[in-house]
Amino acid sequence: MAIVMALNAGSSSLKFQLIEMPAETEIATGVIDRIGLESSTMTVKFDGNKHKAGIAALDHGEALKAALQAFLDLNIIPAFDVIVAVGHRVVQGADRYKGATLVTDAVIADIEDLAELAPLHNRANALGMRAVMELLPGVPQVAVFDTAFHQSIPAKNYLYALPYKYYEEFGIRKYGYHGTSVQFVSSEAAKAIDKPFEEAKVIVAHLGAGSSVTAVDHGKSLDTSMGMSPVAGLMMATRVGDIDPSVTYFLQEKTGMSNEEVVRMMNKESGWYGVSEISEDMREIEDTMNTNPRAMLTMEMFAERAISYVGSFMAKLNGADVIAFSGGVGENSPIVREMIMRQFKYMGIEIDEEVNNATHGKLKRISTDASTVPVYVVPTNEELAIVRDTYRLTK
Repeated sequence: MAIVMALNAGSSSLKFQLIEMPAETEIATGVIDRIGLESSTMTVKFDGNKHKAGIAALDHGEALKAALQAFLDLNIIPAFDVIVAVGHRVVQGADRYKGATLVTDAVIADIEDLAELAPLHNRANALGMRAVMELLPGVPQVAVFDTAFHQSIPAKNYLYALPYKYYEEFGIRKYGYHGTSVQFVSSEAAKAIDKPFEEAKVIVAHLGAGSSVTAVDHGKSLDTSMGMSPVAGLMMATRVGDIDPSVTYFLQEKTGMSNEEVVRMMNKESGWYGVSEISEDMREIEDTMNTNPRAMLTMEMFAERAISYVGSFMAKLNGADVIAFSGGVGENSPIVREMIMRQFKYMGIEIDEEVNNATHGKLKRISTDASTVPVYVVPTNEELAIVRDTYRLTK
């Protein structure tokens, strides 16, 4: 048995998945939430079963230790030595990493150094790697960077119109995120239309708590909606998305908020939650959209921003071969998909209403046979993509 573990460490959570390779058989998946508190919770799903328990995980090391012990106690694995490698999702690799790489002390130091570009994620990613080093000594680790797939974006698309010296001195540019997911989804979408990935033009709408739209041209990222940080682009669960930068200083003058407070507000208190004042969960907003004007406004704003990016990228690609919806909302919200795609009827893109309404979380074409561009729901599987890169680099 050769099992690769995928880890996705957040600021207060640790998601994990065990996949047997090379068969790509899922063995178990789970998450530990509320890390840092004595009231942490661990959920493990395996073999049709679901195990949930309260634990005290005061840091990521204790969380990983609890997960590993659960693998033994629940007879998911016979011993730790069947875990042959660990792959980590890392949010920010900047332009230092153009692909997955083996984890070393120097790589961890780089990831920590880049935390200023993704403070909510990179520090946690590094903590996960150090925990593996302590608890599974000698097991090779691989860092899979969200930003790596977007390193193909040309300078005309990634540069901001600031004095060029700030790019040279500080690396201020668009980096893009969700790259691991986008690469997986665009490849699967190309398969769905029976076209080689290296020849396909794909628009991926990765819609969820974090949302982005990406233009993939012949297997490479051409442009994407997220920017230097994941807060740019689409309106998201709690992130503001694109905004006039002058708003930051205007708010500071009017409210007395510090720069840190404004940044936190734009990351944690804005987006769907900030406009609706209902929830950061799109399902709750959808449930009230017909009775609550603010919920409807939130839905319309989200759809409008997605429409703008899909339309822009359609032009940049000179037409798309396929449009793919992915992510928690993209895969499970027929309403959101319909609100976005109905704007493109003028191009001959037609959604099959019955099929769309019946499609939740599965690979399915949701456009009519007559549609000029096929539209698909393509479930993402970042963990499998991480495991594939990890196995490739360590076998």
